[in-house]
Amino acid sequence: MNSEETVDVVLIGGGIMSATLGSLISQLEPDWSIRVYERLGEVAQESSNAWNNAGTGHAALCELNYMPEAADGTVDAAKAVSINEQFQVSRQYWAYLVSTGALPEPHNFINSTPHMTFVKGAANVEYLKKRVEALKGQPLFPDMEYTEDLERIAEWTPMLAKKRNPKQKVAATRIVAGTDVDFGALTRYLFADIERRGASVQTNHQVTWLRRRKDGTWRLRVRHTVGQTPKTITARFVFVGAGGGALALLQHSGIPEIRGFGGFPISGQFLRTTNPKIVSQHQAKVYGKAAVGAPPMSVPHLDTRVVDGETALLFGPYAGFTPKFLKMSTWFDLPFSIRAHNLGPMLQVAFKNFDLMKYLVGELLATRAKKMAALREFMPTAKDRDWELITAGQRVQVMKKDPEKGGILQFGTEVITGADGTIAGLLGASPGASTAVPIMLDVLSRCFPGRFAAWAPRLRQMIPSFGTTLSKDPDAATASLAHTANALELTA
Repeated sequence: MNSEETVDVVLIGGGIMSATLGSLISQLEPDWSIRVYERLGEVAQESSNAWNNAGTGHAALCELNYMPEAADGTVDAAKAVSINEQFQVSRQYWAYLVSTGALPEPHNFINSTPHMTFVKGAANVEYLKKRVEALKGQPLFPDMEYTEDLERIAEWTPMLAKKRNPKQKVAATRIVAGTDVDFGALTRYLFADIERRGASVQTNHQVTWLRRRKDGTWRLRVRHTVGQTPKTITARFVFVGAGGGALALLQHSGIPEIRGFGGFPISGQFLRTTNPKIVSQHQAKVYGKAAVGAPPMSVPHLDTRVVDGETALLFGPYAGFTPKFLKMSTWFDLPFSIRAHNLGPMLQVAFKNFDLMKYLVGELLATRAKKMAALREFMPTAKDRDWELITAGQRVQVMKKDPEKGGILQFGTEVITGADGTIAGLLGASPGASTAVPIMLDVLSRCFPGRFAAWAPRLRQMIPSFGTTLSKDPDAATASLAHTANALELTA
């Protein structure tokens, strides 16, 4: 016989989004009951796992895709500034949790790592100059260094310059105050804290079905993945933070707001080395420019990673395609996601993104030698024997209806909320984890409009810039950067 209970909040998925929302709710409403369901045996095993992402701490300090060059040659800083602003909100919240003991010593999940850009060729050098000019004076981008001198670049990180043709035209920028974030560790620490506060985090549990009841609550069917009898649970609020699995669950929910949405899965791989002689000579995250047609998450980068206290280098990603929506799921994810209401937009996206399709085919056919050649564009001395190929996390890009174009492919994140605010879910990928706190604040404001104003004083205690814009207040921006750097033990 099925057992049934009622809880205030159910969080589906054991990743950084659910962990962040659970943390915020436990701070704002400590008496609310919270239940987390994760289908795998541990939390943070999909996109939040440290080896399934680059851990850049996306602040737009080095990611050139956030400042593309327009057809007229101009470069707009607005998106980069907006993303950096969001990352500062996350940093402030993490700093608060460290100060209260909710999170452990910050070096366990965040470490100082300079963020750099590196480009080759006259046209790309001119672009980078425009980017630097556009960011000049932005208070959240302080102390950006620019050089076209290969010897100077060698001082910043030797492996970019060693054995490179000195006649090649190159340029680079550096901001020392960048970070590397182990989102897997951060996710585990956040869940451990909300468990201490009374939440129940249940792994090996998969939500297979959910429906809204007449009284506005949600009934969910939960299956224990090792074979126990399914059970049902009633929740007053549901958040679907299941990564690539979110689309299917939101479709099962029957909410009209999900109509017209589809998903386009993109897989990836990285090259990784732990050779201490190599690792010690490159201490930065270095981003280049994406190939024509490449999706934003495929921008090539050579990254210092600190995972579980061990330092490594990661290069990639090499994009690929699989119909899976999660790294550990079924090959039927994509076909099973197709509905009458999203078929049109999906076909429109396929028709209008030929460059992307061509790029993915090229990536699928790429040999190991070609992958190493791409690495040598960044590190000319790279040797095959030092690098292993690892599979990265699966990303599902949002496809949705568009009144003018019929269907569009969106590379950001999309918050879906039911009209009555009793359910929300997150679709999409980049910038994702780095902006988890502002994304989850958006969920709270949209789903609990009657309570959000009362929460504001508490939110300002935890996030001093809440309700303001740091990028428009240089003094506040400088103070915030210094405060969080000190609290998180980072290079200011």
